[in-house]
This record gives sequence, structure tokens and C-alpha cells, in this order.
Amino acid sequence: MTMTALSPSLAQSVTAGFARKRRIAIAIPLVILAYLIYAAISFDLASLAQRARFDNAAILLSDFWSHKTHVTRDNRSGELTVAIEGEGKGTYPANLMPDWIVTDGDVTRIDLGRGYSVTYDAAGARMIVPGYGTIDIRSVDGKPVLTAPEPIPDWVSVAENKVSVTTDAGRFSYSRSKVETFKYEAGWELWFFTIDSPFFDKSFAELVNLAVSSPRIDPERSNFGFMVSEFWTNKMWRHGDVLWAIFETILMAFLGTMSAALISLPLGFLAARNVMPLGVFRGGVRRVFDFVRGVDGLIWTIILSRAFGPGPMTGAIAIAITDTGSFGKMFSEALENIDEKQVEGVGSTGANALQRARFGVIPQIMPVLLAQVLYYLESNTRSATVIGAIVGGGIGLLLTQAISTQKDWEEVAYYMVLIVLMVMMMDSLSGWLRRRLIKG
Repeated sequence: MTMTALSPSLAQSVTAGFARKRRIAIAIPLVILAYLIYAAISFDLASLAQRARFDNAAILLSDFWSHKTHVTRDNRSGELTVAIEGEGKGTYPANLMPDWIVTDGDVTRIDLGRGYSVTYDAAGARMIVPGYGTIDIRSVDGKPVLTAPEPIPDWVSVAENKVSVTTDAGRFSYSRSKVETFKYEAGWELWFFTIDSPFFDKSFAELVNLAVSSPRIDPERSNFGFMVSEFWTNKMWRHGDVLWAIFETILMAFLGTMSAALISLPLGFLAARNVMPLGVFRGGVRRVFDFVRGVDGLIWTIILSRAFGPGPMTGAIAIAITDTGSFGKMFSEALENIDEKQVEGVGSTGANALQRARFGVIPQIMPVLLAQVLYYLESNTRSATVIGAIVGGGIGLLLTQAISTQKDWEEVAYYMVLIVLMVMMMDSLSGWLRRRLIKG
């Protein structure tokens, strides 16, 4: 018995099918490549690369893990100020200057380390840069006049009224009104105690000794309690306010998520095809879910902040509205996929509609409900950070305030670390709850 050969028409259709698939396989990558080229031209990526300032990015990253001390002299009054991050709360008193600053009348010497040094005197200021030489600036008719080895390098910026020098050891600037030196040092300075605290600049051993055996600094409380209070009320880092902001953020996410879950559960029954027979009513409920889910949570946040004013509760309502649409859709779909035989079994015992839902439906969808609610709780903890920046609540507000100053980048890093730890904690907690509630 011989096999019948393919007819010419069938062979042609098979060949054409392979050719069409081959063309599609080539055309799709070409379309994607053409779109990427169009996007690169539209967004002017070449110009963007030219405008990129990686040196500024490096300075920003260094500000995340280091701090700078400002040594400022007013050129009019001659007053010298030494302050960490340039803040009044971090200003050194005259009798407690850092050991790398030496004053002798009108002369101030600043040792930046590695051979770099800056000197202020009555005539002006000068900076010694190893491998380059001395950058000398004198005030002539109120304007800074620079004397330095030629050619002037690009890390020295010279303008009519200001000269700036940027080095790895620190920065130095001279203007009509003041001369200022920034010394960078690793670490978050004053994170434990501010300069005005009696525990400032003490070693760990000294602090332990004060906590367990030394006479009380404040007769009204123990030294350990005094230390905790000074840390908690730190004027620069505000640890107490930050912890409360973290609590507000978690509370915002919790209230919004749980409110949405409680509202969506009965509405999910009304949107399920196997529960609500009226198609018009069922479709109306689903369109409500589509509407509240289709409008982004940030838009709801802006609308509600105008309606109710700023505050964490406004953020919680925004989360609840958005999640009601998402939960309603997921709950209704879970209801439509239940095993009807279990419901019929409960109904055969004489149970009414409410009892059938309680004992025949809820146990089937509860694992799905809990898993989704706990996942959204974890996700909303991150979202509450952004929402809090809009409605003025939680850690998001503190983060926005720190970014807006354009100088408190170590505080930005602090808040980012806390946000990551908060998300990790909520992830671990939701995972533990899932195991306990779903698996038993």
C-alpha cells in the first residue's frame, strides 16, 4: 500500500504557512528595533548622555553615607562658624571645636587630611592641594582674586564674584560675603546625640560606664533613661517622629487594605455570575469595580486630599477605594470558580442561603481571599509611602521634605533604609500569616 502524495494545493498552503511564520519571526524583531530607534531619537538619548553629570551623581551618592562639616567665616564680621551639615542644631560651641581646626586670632587652619589644608587669614584664604600647589585668594575691592599654578584645572571654578574648588578631600569656596570649607567624613554624624547633649563625643565604654555606675547627670532620672531620652528626641534625626511616621504608614496601609477587603466581599457576591442571576445588576456592580480600579490610587489621593484635607486617614481612604475595585474583581472570579457540589451538600442539610454561603462557599474561597489581601497589604505598605508624600502623612512626608532641601541626603538614605526594612518586615509578617491562616 503506497502513501498518497500531498496534493499541489495542500503542499502550497503548507509552504505558504511556513513562509508566513518565517516572515512574522523576522518582522517582529525588526518592528521592535525600529520602535527602539524611534524612541531613542524622540527622547534625544544622545543629548541626554552628553548632559549627564556623573560627578554630581558621585557627590550625591557620597552624601548618602557621609556627612560634611561646614567651616564658615563671614568676610564682613570675621565671625567663624563650624556646623555639621551647616545646621544650627549641629553648630559647635567655641570651646568644643574639632581637633582638625586650629584658630589663632584672625588665622584659622583647617586640616582636611592627606596633605590638603585650608587657611583663613585677614587678607583672604588659601588652599594647599598636594600634587598641584597653592590656590591663593585675596579680596581686591570686595572681589575674590585668584592666584594659582597655570593651567587652571577644571575642578577649580572661577567666576567674577566666587571661586570654588572641589577635591576628594573636601570643597572650598570664596565669595564676597563668606569663605567656606566643607570637610567630608564617613558616617551619619550626631545620629545618637547632638552636640548640646551631655553624652556627645563619648566612647561606647564611657557611655556604658555612665549607664551602670556613674553618678546621675540629671538627679530626676537615671543616666540610661537620660540617654534614651536624648536619643529619642534627637533634634537633627528626630527618631521619635520618624518611628511615629513609620507607624502612620503601616496604619494607612492596614486600614485601607482591610476596609477594601470588608467592602469587597459582599460586593463580590453581587458580581458573581453563579450567585447573582440578574445580569443588569451584576454588570452594574462590575462596572463600579472597573471605575474605581481604573482610576489610579494617586489620582484618588489628590481628589480626596482636596475633599477631606491632608492626613493619613485620607491616604487610607484612597487605598481602600482603589483596592475595592481590585478585590471585588478577584473575589467575584473566585466565587465563580467554586465547586458547586460542596454548596449542594450543605444545602441538602436544610441550610438557608446565608448558611450555604457561610459553610459551602466561604471555606472554598478563603485561602484565595487571605492570600490576595495579605499580598496587597504588603504592596500597599510601599504605596502608602508615596501616598503619604501627597496627603502629608507617614514616612513619605519626611522623605519628601528631606529631598526638597537638596542637602539632607543622609536623612534621605536613613528614611530609605527604614522603608526597605518596613517592607521586609511586612513581607515576613504576611508570609507567616499566610502559613498560619491558610495551611494551618
